[in-house]
Amino acid sequence: MVLAPGHHVDTCMADLVEAARQGDADSWAMLVEQFAGLVWSIAHNCGLGPADAADVSQTVWLRLASHLDRIERPERVGAWLATTARRESFRVKKLSSRATLIDDVEALPLPCSDEVRSADAPALEHARDSLLREAFATLSERDRALLLLLTSDPPTPYREIAETLDMAIGSIGPTRARVLLVLRRRFEALSESIGPAPSR
Repeated sequence: MVLAPGHHVDTCMADLVEAARQGDADSWAMLVEQFAGLVWSIAHNCGLGPADAADVSQTVWLRLASHLDRIERPERVGAWLATTARRESFRVKKLSSRATLIDDVEALPLPCSDEVRSADAPALEHARDSLLREAFATLSERDRALLLLLTSDPPTPYREIAETLDMAIGSIGPTRARVLLVLRRRFEALSESIGPAPSR
């Protein structure tokens, strides 16, 4: 059988995505190395500045991390990333022009009256936070440093993070996505080991 041009490349890419699905950090790193520049350049070419381009990159890689199990054609992950990067870039540009940007719905306080609030909520929140701290402690020192810099108040500029951790600005977003995926899996594993996960 004669293989069509690109068949081997497609097979290798599909295998890479499958390995990343299974939690292989090296495979994720190879995906980042292969496509981080593409994602960054699409955001830049859409007219976004460095900070917005970095936010787009971060969002795109977070979405890939959460959609790895649902990508129907893993050999075309590059096209998926490019399409997602363009859509996210246009979204950010539109929101920026309206000055009504909300980055994370979960950051908004949830409406909750005293009657609705459960008496067990403080205990559940304490248990959740304890598990989260335990999961966070299992990360590498570099990964912990990255998350701390990204969540500092006031926010640490991407350029400063890149200099502090000796990494390319374009890799901050995908690296954050990988670390958060690992953190979520370890948190869920700890939650399962002691029973149902605490709810918000």
